[in-house]
Amino acid sequence: MSIELIAIDLDGTLLTPESKISPFVKETLLKAKEKGIKIVLCTGRPLVGVTKFLEELNLQEEGDFCITYNGALVQSTHDGHAIVHHTLGYSDFLELEALSRKIGVHFQTFDMDHLYTANKDISEYTVHEATLVSIPLKYRAVEEMDQTMEISKMMMIDKPEILDHGIAQIDPSYYDKYTLIKSTDFYFEILNKKANKGNAVADLAKSLNIPAENVMAIGDNENDLAMLEYAHYAIAMGNAVDSVKAISTYVTETNVNDGVAVAIEKFAF
Repeated sequence: MSIELIAIDLDGTLLTPESKISPFVKETLLKAKEKGIKIVLCTGRPLVGVTKFLEELNLQEEGDFCITYNGALVQSTHDGHAIVHHTLGYSDFLELEALSRKIGVHFQTFDMDHLYTANKDISEYTVHEATLVSIPLKYRAVEEMDQTMEISKMMMIDKPEILDHGIAQIDPSYYDKYTLIKSTDFYFEILNKKANKGNAVADLAKSLNIPAENVMAIGDNENDLAMLEYAHYAIAMGNAVDSVKAISTYVTETNVNDGVAVAIEKFAF
């Protein structure tokens, strides 16, 4: 049984705390690609927030792919062609933006090119997200939002104690209607019900005729659980949350200590 595809989370996994790819990890990933293994970055970020890392790892050639928006979008990095794009619409925006105000947390919305907020007191976490992923940030009052826009994901964002208090107030029916996942202490992500990293990796693997038995997934947080459950080789980072470690087949080193490279060296080489 040989590994043909490796799906790798970005923040907390591939990247160091300084948002860099370490030399050993880079060397290992370039070596894996040379061996014919598909290296697929799998992140909550939009594509624009991943581009510099795709360039660094030579992952923009024909046959290269990326999974963004926590699995809402699977696309070729060579020509941008979308294999899968699970979106939300204006009615979803209205419902969830109103819910965010009801429970007292800030809210933001992504399409393919911009990050929007209807909060006049723009959250520091919204500014942080826009800066981190290099996406333009726009203020739009609710009634000013484009009713025809295709929304890749929405997020409730706030200080951890405020966000957790808000999440506790969300009616369970929302979990039946949407994919709701907490990706960091201050981000709660809202996606199309079909969108998660597990479904995205499965859809990509199927399109490439790669069985789950030949897939490795590496992650550190709750938004990685679905892809770790799908992949035969489920690798938790040493810095992963307990729920990720609990379902994984192997716990590697931390993102400070080249955990991605250590896991690939052990299982794929």
